[in-house]
Amino acid sequence: MTGQGPSVRGPFDPGLQPERTELAWRRTALAIAIGSLVSLRIFPLMLPSAFAAWGFVPGAVGLVAACALWSAARRRQLRMTAWLHSTLPGAMPGAMSAGPTAPQDPPGGGMLLALTVLAAAFGILCIGIVVVSSLLANAG
Repeated sequence: MTGQGPSVRGPFDPGLQPERTELAWRRTALAIAIGSLVSLRIFPLMLPSAFAAWGFVPGAVGLVAACALWSAARRRQLRMTAWLHSTLPGAMPGAMSAGPTAPQDPPGGGMLLALTVLAAAFGILCIGIVVVSSLLANAG
């Protein structure tokens, strides 16, 4: 099989799939950070001056969440790579642990759940800010 690229000696390509996943999560964190920075610029201007400070809340929450997501992506990539190397036969010679202990479970969908909750909360918060600002503008 010449000319078909490098051969993989195990059931997976060691490290590349978790790395691609980490890069995708980093792009997601970057998109959240950019959206948060935009909201820091726009929301305080939308609200009446008495409530302008509340316009910084969604942006600050989004920036903190983006930093946490960036860090969690790296930790997940390291855990997934370690899990792949420790559980799949043929992945790395001698990587299987000796003894009757069962392999640790792979990283789950906690990051996806956290991102979903963050997006829903951020959307509800932003809608609330727009509704309150329009009610205050119509009342005054």
